[in-house]
Amino acid sequence: MPRRKYPWEKLSDEQLLKQRLSGLRVVLEGTWLEDCLNTLYEELEERGIRLKPHAWISSEWFSPAGVPGIAIPFYLAHPRLMKLEKKMMLDVEGGTRSECMAILRHEAGHAMQHAYQFQRRRRWQQLFGPSSKHYPRYYRPNPASRRYVQHLRLWYAQSHPDEDFAETFAVWLRPRSSWRTRYAGWPALKKLEYVDELMDEIAGKRPPANGRERVDPLRELGQTIGEHYQKKQAFYAFTPPKTYDRDLSRLFSADPRHRRHPSASAFIRRHRAHIRQLVARWTGENQLTLDAVLDDMIVRCRELDLRVVGSERKLVTDFIVLLTAKTMHALFGPARRKWIAL
Repeated sequence: MPRRKYPWEKLSDEQLLKQRLSGLRVVLEGTWLEDCLNTLYEELEERGIRLKPHAWISSEWFSPAGVPGIAIPFYLAHPRLMKLEKKMMLDVEGGTRSECMAILRHEAGHAMQHAYQFQRRRRWQQLFGPSSKHYPRYYRPNPASRRYVQHLRLWYAQSHPDEDFAETFAVWLRPRSSWRTRYAGWPALKKLEYVDELMDEIAGKRPPANGRERVDPLRELGQTIGEHYQKKQAFYAFTPPKTYDRDLSRLFSADPRHRRHPSASAFIRRHRAHIRQLVARWTGENQLTLDAVLDDMIVRCRELDLRVVGSERKLVTDFIVLLTAKTMHALFGPARRKWIAL
């Protein structure tokens, strides 16, 4: 099927940001997202689950309370919009097939809970906690905890009982996940075994709630794309601490003898994308936040007139280690900041 053409495809970024979300008119049909959804339906059907969560385009990933469906962000519906998302956020959440499937399985867990009202069961509450618990804007995970499965980044299962269930369901659903072996000896295994029992119980049964409501569909979102990203970027805003000078001075040199060597600020700019992506993968931190830290480090290197000395390859490795350590300290140290919930 040929890809649908849109009048905004050839607009510059500046022009595109002025367009309203409602005017994009992108759809799931005929895109790679439709194929991902069909794969999800096949996985559910293979497990005897009758629910097929309906899906629609909105501003972000979510499954609304009480609705057995999945909202998918608009940028995934077109390559031009994915390119803009990458520029504005430095990452495209769900932008690969494997990552999209991981998020779809997670959201399907929410849809299952909404359709079958699992949270009303006493055993569910004993294992996951009360679904009525206040939903946090921020949460502080313990990366070493074995009470939760590890599926999406940021140890997301630890943010709320509903997320704990959705993550556990996603691990259970993923083909060839070998969860019994992977989580052997973990307290989280009890949750996986419960989900296995629960899904066996409801196999072949029609869900009590199977509405087709669409919450915040794209056609009803009046803000411009620029306003959307302004709000999204502010959500990840972070003022980095001014504690880099000693570490940067150990990595680079301020000795006048090396004044003809390449500047440390240029070195960081040259490698920032590679460094940012690796540290984000290892720590779970958002790339936009890491980029703010790198901006600050570049400024400090320039002010201290630091220079590159020695093997650049080794310096890249050492710098990655430094940024990883600083990130983990900011997240989990004595003066740690709160994590941002997805």
